[in-house]
Parts: sequence; structure tokens; C-alpha cells
Amino acid sequence: MKTQTSLILASSSPRRRELLHTLGLTFTVQTSDVDETTAPGMSPKEVVEELAVRKAQTVASTCKEGVVLGSDTIVVLDDQILGKPVDEADAFHMLSMLQGREHTVYSGVALLDAATGRAEVAHSHTQVRIRSLSESEIKAYIATREPMDKAGSYAIQGIGATIVEGITGDYFTVVGLPLCLTAKMLSRFGITVL
Repeated sequence: MKTQTSLILASSSPRRRELLHTLGLTFTVQTSDVDETTAPGMSPKEVVEELAVRKAQTVASTCKEGVVLGSDTIVVLDDQILGKPVDEADAFHMLSMLQGREHTVYSGVALLDAATGRAEVAHSHTQVRIRSLSESEIKAYIATREPMDKAGSYAIQGIGATIVEGITGDYFTVVGLPLCLTAKMLSRFGITVL
């Protein structure tokens, strides 16, 4: 079913690891500590694609072979990118802005063949509606610590599912790795899921 091509995940995200395991893929993990600063004026899709490529390139530069998978996810509200919160006050500010509104989550995916340099990059986006929240609900959610390492300060696959009213698009884009897109891209690099 699977080919001999080795897959390397350029991410420390436990969610991305879980999602690749869900696909039944064998892979290794190599963290890419890249500078995630991007040029001002870039569109959200350009940001996630740029960062996904940067992560894949950083890891691929240390490998002789294998396909490196880089990915990045951002939350966008009113053309403003909401990254991971720096502290609880920042998480409170973000969740206060998101509550009762719809925003867009973008996930970029980059594949890079370390041996040949062949690369492919794409992205997916999903609309997410967060229900109206009281100040005490926001504080209680932050107290769970779940928001502290998540773009936009929430996790749709965790307790944060209780604040998400609905989505339009791919659920896995919001989790951090659009599986349909990723599987299609991997198949073009000789790594097949089905």
C-alpha cells in the first residue's frame, strides 16, 4: 500500500503528528525552528505558503533524501492575522475579538523532495463561526491552558469545540493540516494513502 519514499514531518505540532498517523503513514519528525516573521502586506495565503515552504526547506537542507512536509496555520479576522497568544491577556483579547463572529483559518502545505529539490506548495482555508461568549466563559477557557499555544487562541479539536458554532470548509484545515489536500499532494510525490 505505501511506497518506500520516506516522509519527514517538519513540525513539532502533536496535532499534525496525530493527523498523519490517522492516514496510516510512516514518518519521522524533525522540528524546524524557523523565523516566522513575514514581510508586511503579504496576503494570508502567501503567509502560510511562505512559512510552510520555509519550514520544509530548513529540514530538507539537513537531509540527503525523503519528502519533507512543512505546514503552517493562521487565523485571520478583519484582515488581521492572529497568531499564538503571548500571554493570558493576549488570549483574552483575541477570544474577545473572535466571539460572536466569523473568521477564516488558513493552512499552508509544502512538500520538498530532499534529493531532487522538487517542491510543491498549496493552501486551504475554512470559515469558522465562534459563538457569543461571556467574559467569564473566556476566562474559564483560558484557565484550561488550551488556548496558549494555538493560533487565534482556540483549538477546534479540544475544549474549544464547545465555542465553535459552525464551519464552512475543511475541518482539518482548522486543526492544522488539511488532510485531503495533503494526501493529494503526497500522491504526486509517490506517497499514497489509498
